[in-house]
Amino acid sequence: MMDASQGYYQIQLAPEDRKRVSFITSAGIFCYIAMPFGLKNTGATYQCLMDKIFQAQIGKKVDVYVDDMLVKSKKAQNHVKDLDETFSILRKYKLKLNLRKCAFGVQGDRFLGFMVTQRGIEANPSRSK
Repeated sequence: MMDASQGYYQIQLAPEDRKRVSFITSAGIFCYIAMPFGLKNTGATYQCLMDKIFQAQIGKKVDVYVDDMLVKSKKAQNHVKDLDETFSILRKYKLKLNLRKCAFGVQGDRFLGFMVTQRGIEANPSRSK
């Protein structure tokens, strides 16, 4: 399970689009050079980009929800290879992970508020009574 480090800020805006996300302060006029949080379509744009980047792996080895990624392997001996393939994609696109929020080689953990185990997706016991 992996988490992109400040995911949106890793996506550079095209120079011609930067003027669309400009803002004025008492110190002057500024614009973002990376995709900022909080804009109406930022989440959908980021998700589309992740879907495109990981298209060969999604549904087979990887699940991606915005900045959260789950690398799943059918056999333990394939997990390192599957992680390496995912890391290669991350390196290719210069995306960085938040290592404090990553867990590698685990058989189950919380993902998007659910427990993901070898048995499948289960309710998170800490969120149920």
